[in-house]
Amino acid sequence: MRRLTFDLDVLRSLVLGIELGSFAKASDRLGLSTSAVSAQLKKLEDQVDIPILRKSGRGMVLTPAGETLFGYAKRLLELNDEAVSAIRGVELQGCVRLGLQEDFGERLLTESLGCFARAHPCIRIEVQVSRNAELLDLVRRGRLDLALAWDSGNSTPYNQFVAELPLCWIGREDSTCIGNDDPLPLVVFEAPCFMRSAATNALDHAAIPWRFAFTSLSLSGIWAAVSAGLGITVRTRAGLPSHLHVLKGMPALPKIGLILHSAESTPAPPVKRLAEILLANLNDLLLPLKQKPLAASGVSSK
Repeated sequence: MRRLTFDLDVLRSLVLGIELGSFAKASDRLGLSTSAVSAQLKKLEDQVDIPILRKSGRGMVLTPAGETLFGYAKRLLELNDEAVSAIRGVELQGCVRLGLQEDFGERLLTESLGCFARAHPCIRIEVQVSRNAELLDLVRRGRLDLALAWDSGNSTPYNQFVAELPLCWIGREDSTCIGNDDPLPLVVFEAPCFMRSAATNALDHAAIPWRFAFTSLSLSGIWAAVSAGLGITVRTRAGLPSHLHVLKGMPALPKIGLILHSAESTPAPPVKRLAEILLANLNDLLLPLKQKPLAASGVSSK
């Protein structure tokens, strides 16, 4: 059997078109004409000798074979980009101090820091997981180089919008605290907390009585209390434990922005590179959840 060797530029067009939901947008992002991207995809289908895309309405979606190829394509491109970063950044040295919310502490830290450490082994990374107010304070004081935080209405001089996510009511699947005559038990962070205020405002607007059943300083405490059936909480789906569920039929909640803050208007090369890796991994993590596309890498002044 003839051995196939995929063209990474073609795979990048395929992956970007699917992620953006439009090959026209992908061609614009890649600086190619739509006909050039179409020719790439036709060449790819001819190469594998099986359809990878099919029409669906006015757009194109993956066939079962295309879904398989899509998964491998992403892995090949990630490895390629990691290799390029390792070669170009082999001389980078120093320390990067990162802060982020607990919602992203597990998956994002594992994937982003692992990728960064492999590409830049001479750079030391210091990480602090904390709540919004402390993260922003540390950025302003120059104690953190980067901080990924929810948009609570406060800001820093140098920041960029990352995504906007819907808030959700979260509880156990068998929750019995909804629909009875007792005040709705809430599991919340200690004030001040945007999500806590969003929950109480929504319930007040719907004339639903409520009470604070449990307050915590940590997200792990929130998830533990909800898992124990002490009440329900408000959060995004980011980092949602698999045994908890988004509850339906509850009052509408607002969306919340996610912001990447920087201590400097022009970050040092190691800081800039970590920001790029964070945004790339966030794109995969938040793709099913976000309402707006991720901004380009780099931190802008506002």
